Amino acid sequence: MEQKTSAIVMKGKPVAEKLTERLRSEIEGLAAKTGRPPGLAVVLVGEDPASQVYVRIKERTAKKLGILTFDHRIPENLDQGDLLDLISRLNSDPAVDGILIQLPLPGHLNEQEALRAVALDKDVDVFHPENFGRMALKQGILRPCTPAGVIEMLKHYEIEIEGKSVALIGRSKIVGLPLSLLLLHENATITVCHSRTSDIGAVTREADIVVAALGRPKFLTADMVKEGAVVVDIGINRVDEKLVGDCDYDALVGKVSAITPVPGGVGPMTVAMLMANTVRAFRDHASG
Repeated sequence: MEQKTSAIVMKGKPVAEKLTERLRSEIEGLAAKTGRPPGLAVVLVGEDPASQVYVRIKERTAKKLGILTFDHRIPENLDQGDLLDLISRLNSDPAVDGILIQLPLPGHLNEQEALRAVALDKDVDVFHPENFGRMALKQGILRPCTPAGVIEMLKHYEIEIEGKSVALIGRSKIVGLPLSLLLLHENATITVCHSRTSDIGAVTREADIVVAALGRPKFLTADMVKEGAVVVDIGINRVDEKLVGDCDYDALVGKVSAITPVPGGVGPMTVAMLMANTVRAFRDHASG
């Protein structure tokens, strides 16, 4: 009897390192040409512990690459007008190529108004509605970080996307919705599942690739995928002080052909793509 081949574990770190190594070389060349490094402004309002961790990781990665960071850590009681004034100053600062507003913002602040205030050419998260529309029409130079990271990972591990059926669980504006568009750009056939989908399992069992991005720990179980499917887990959930994904990894790893772990899967790619977007914005400013 033929022994079943174990699944490919699609770790994000080697993919991210390969990308950032290319970026480091590009940054050195552009900095020598322009006389300055790329600049990334980071705005963190309040003291959310998870946001603080994410910001530290992003700033540490930027420093390693030679990207200058402008750190704005602001008390939670900041009012909307002061936040908009800060964004306006960053928009006008020629040393700043990208502006990162760490989400979520405190509840009293209007998140969408703040994101719309970021200059289009400095919107490295691609959260501005106009940049989102450009991305949807394949007209923008920037792609949303986590969705773009998923595409890069699949390509790195030589997972065929074109012509494949993809079941995407989750329709958030940050991950699910933009990822569905990027997968369409790669000529996949997409079915988006969400809280109102009557039988998610019936959809996922027919899919060649299943992407879980709904924020429910171990939601995707082995009986919800077909033999040999590819599974991408974008969920990050804290359960009993441990980080787990939206997929039951231990149950799935013996059935699928490839799967991302949590932690260590898509997460490093999100940071790497943020750096890539910052460098693209820098290159665009330098050429302008």
